[in-house]
Amino acid sequence: MTVDNGTLLIHLGMSGNLRFLSEAVTPSPHDHVDIILASGSQLRFNDPRRFGSLHFTTNTSEHWLLRDLGPEPLGNQFDADYLWSISRRRRVAIKQHLMNGRIVVGVGNIYASEALFRAGIHPQRAAGRIARKSFGPLVEAVRAVLSEAIEAGGTTLRDFVGGDGRPGYFKQDLRVYDREGQPCLMCASNIKRCVVGQRASYYCPQCQH
Repeated sequence: MTVDNGTLLIHLGMSGNLRFLSEAVTPSPHDHVDIILASGSQLRFNDPRRFGSLHFTTNTSEHWLLRDLGPEPLGNQFDADYLWSISRRRRVAIKQHLMNGRIVVGVGNIYASEALFRAGIHPQRAAGRIARKSFGPLVEAVRAVLSEAIEAGGTTLRDFVGGDGRPGYFKQDLRVYDREGQPCLMCASNIKRCVVGQRASYYCPQCQH
């Protein structure tokens, strides 16, 4: 949010959300900040887990939250050549690679699992050992998963809500995440769970290699 004297950066953390309110509403226990707009409307910052934060800066390009970030996954800089080249000689699991904000921003745990399933890549495979030809399908899978999630308003597993206070509905379209023991929608094999970078990961042992 840019104002006359600088820019307000809002980090949502794990559970934060912004709601647009056209009129005054009594704050709930986890509402922490109201940003009053010139129209009289307001943006309300809600964060149950308190991992989010607000920062005011006059130089966004040098702010520590932004200066080292990778490209946007839906932008032109994020393509197969970029993702392949930056993965060379890296031993880290491809799922951790995708979730590294210095590599690409905005690919969280759920969406990384879903994209890797669509691309047929096992989440524990070393990023540097994946063939060049696999990165095109992976980039397209990342773009497709995020675009569909945005269209559905996000993914609500527990407490996520969008700017209108409504939950996201992409959970209804999840193909592997949180489906351990259930049949794969492609081959009917049981979905497996593993831990990658201390995060739960879900995959199909037959469809992903």
